[in-house]
Amino acid sequence: MFTWKKTIHFNKILTAALTGLLTCMTLVSCAKEPSAPQKAAPYDGKDYIQESELTSAGEDPDAAFDSYTLTNNYDSALSVPTYVTKIDDLWFIVDCYHNRIIYTDNLGIPLNEWYIMCDQATQPHTMASDGSVYMVEDTENNRVLVFEKRDNKFINTQSFYDVGNRPHFTTYDETSDTFYVWSSSTGELYCFRHTPDSTRMYLTDVKKIDELSGLYVRSFTIVGSDIYFVSGISANSATAQILQCDLESLDIKKSYPVPDELAGMVQITPIDDMFYITVSTDITGNQDYATLIRTSSLDNLSKGDYEDIYSQYFVGGGTPYNISRVDDTYFLTEHRLQGHSIWSFKVESGEISEVTALY
Repeated sequence: MFTWKKTIHFNKILTAALTGLLTCMTLVSCAKEPSAPQKAAPYDGKDYIQESELTSAGEDPDAAFDSYTLTNNYDSALSVPTYVTKIDDLWFIVDCYHNRIIYTDNLGIPLNEWYIMCDQATQPHTMASDGSVYMVEDTENNRVLVFEKRDNKFINTQSFYDVGNRPHFTTYDETSDTFYVWSSSTGELYCFRHTPDSTRMYLTDVKKIDELSGLYVRSFTIVGSDIYFVSGISANSATAQILQCDLESLDIKKSYPVPDELAGMVQITPIDDMFYITVSTDITGNQDYATLIRTSSLDNLSKGDYEDIYSQYFVGGGTPYNISRVDDTYFLTEHRLQGHSIWSFKVESGEISEVTALY
């Protein structure tokens, strides 16, 4: 029979046991929560696959900048613009079919008042910068070009050759301190870094997804520690799917089936709690299916559970391409329509507003 003292002792033991159990459960629960990726340590320049090749300007950048004269853009219209971004206080447009990238400090001025940053690339699609160097993929020449800036002048100082086949998308990820360049038909992701005290670039890794080799996959999107590859197309009409992979290893974590009419995707852009997806073609390469959709879950695509917003907000009839964000404004590039090459818009709580055709 329990005495009063024994009852207190038993309650203390029970309380301690329950506290320990709850603590253990909490730790287990926390362990299962996805953790934010850790910022990479600065690159030390020791381990790499390849060092960049210096251009003649890169051999003597001081002389190159001193002799460089700014050149105005000589076209008043764009020819298949594919990307818009702002870096520091300058705006950039990748004018793909004009084989150049142009820039200005005043968005909205006539295009022939912009300056030419790059005209050495053939059909570039995107560009990226970490504030020190500017990286451009030279799509049709399987190259990567590296630029440096002084006094708003841009000089091509370095190059990398044999970068996959038709490198198509470039981004800089601050967390991993890495430039990523995607080879659009070989399933290869090229990784480039530089040390904190130098602009000399190094190819540090080449990662590959065998399942995407031989497909035409236009881009990827980094979300935390994951990387999403859009659905691509091939000559044999391979199964259309979006792949969610681990950024570090490129191991496939999940695949999302995609309807044939959405197979030729361009880009996935998370906005608020939705995925906005630009589509260039169906699985056969037909641009009549080009559109812009959004969905709350990539799992819903195979069920046809998505909203087609292209004609509702952006006229329709063209081919939407990349979406980029500057501050609180999004920019959409498109082609096949005169006068609607670049749009700006805002999104707040799922409501699209201030849709404007800039060029």
